[in-house]
Amino acid sequence: MYSSNSYAEDIGLPGINLQFEESSSESDEPPVATAIKVLLTLTILSLAPGILIVMTSFIRIIIVLAILRHAFSMQQTPPNTVLIGLALFLTIFNMSPVLSEINTNSFQPYLNNEIDTREAATASLEPLRHFMIKQTRKEDLALMVGIAKQEMPKKISDVNTFHLIPAFMISELKMGFQIGFVIFLPFLLIDIVVASILMSMGMLMVPPLMISLPLKILMFVLIDGWYLVIRSLMASFY
Repeated sequence: MYSSNSYAEDIGLPGINLQFEESSSESDEPPVATAIKVLLTLTILSLAPGILIVMTSFIRIIIVLAILRHAFSMQQTPPNTVLIGLALFLTIFNMSPVLSEINTNSFQPYLNNEIDTREAATASLEPLRHFMIKQTRKEDLALMVGIAKQEMPKKISDVNTFHLIPAFMISELKMGFQIGFVIFLPFLLIDIVVASILMSMGMLMVPPLMISLPLKILMFVLIDGWYLVIRSLMASFY
């Protein structure tokens, strides 16, 4: 118990009570611990966009959707907001088992004061690590471990998270471009056929894109292209 009323009056601050009351129970946390928790929470929220990009399926999804837009030869349709919004919700849908596990094993126990901050962070990271390891190629992980001049881990639990994240991103980039290439080929064939027909007819002044663009849109609609792309994209994670 510490009283500083007399000191406050001496320095010209009458009426200010700086007396600290003892905690009613041993389980109450000091103000410093609460402030640190708030700071850590705000830090995690500020880093959430970066975590969303580098540790989830967002990379593969947005790359495939962007390549699909380029295959149409339309630079602004669909707009960026539509593509990013679709990629975001597909990412949340695909990561829902991981998010559910994080909420059950980390977030809720932390809110109920059943685990401390370090245990909550470890429990939150483990489902993400499991997801990233399943999607990471061994060659990419070996590349990052070799650059760091470390020995290749023998067990999954020994994989360093700082080696796993860039390896996961490289694997996602490779898979995204592979899927995008397969999607791009039919549209490329339409462009080649239209350009060859126009050249054989001597219509050199007619832009091939003027003829091929409606044909590509018609083909994509008739085969229910968005359904096929999204289904194949989601299936690539399992």
